[in-house]
Amino acid sequence: MNERARLKELLLEKSYREGTFTLTSGRTSDFYVDGKQTTLSAEGAYLCGRLLYRLIKDHQEKITGVGGMTLGADPLVTAVSIVSYLEKDPIPAFIVRKESKGHGTDNFIEGKNNLQAGALVAVVEDVVTTGGTLVKVIERVENDGFRVALVATIVDRQEGGGEALAAHGYPLVSIFTRAQLMEK
Repeated sequence: MNERARLKELLLEKSYREGTFTLTSGRTSDFYVDGKQTTLSAEGAYLCGRLLYRLIKDHQEKITGVGGMTLGADPLVTAVSIVSYLEKDPIPAFIVRKESKGHGTDNFIEGKNNLQAGALVAVVEDVVTTGGTLVKVIERVENDGFRVALVATIVDRQEGGGEALAAHGYPLVSIFTRAQLMEK
């Protein structure tokens, strides 16, 4: 079984739930994808890292950093960074805080000292609904002087996030759309 097919199995087994759920956006949904249940499992983290690393390597421009908003992106950026190191092509990770620290360096972005000024980076997320979190991450990353070359997610719920990001000039690349995840 290939890595993408195995990740789909894990997502359906560990992360996909039906019922009534309130999403980060405030919307109510009849299904929920709790991505962290997969991304925090050893096999799920590895598979997400491998598949996102391939997206980064296949990008037309050389991406030299990978990051995202804490908490959803934390296991993803770590997995990509570790996979890249194992592939002898290290890509450092960074994490964007929801709020600045308020003390010490007062950074929104942790790990940025591992990146060159003006670096091309990928921004990742486990699940995208409206795209609001990613828009905030992109703004913070670009305000810190980095350039976002790729925006990627494990699951696009297909509820406007891709369109919202495209309207800001950032096409969303996904490992799975909800339709692909639900295909038999």
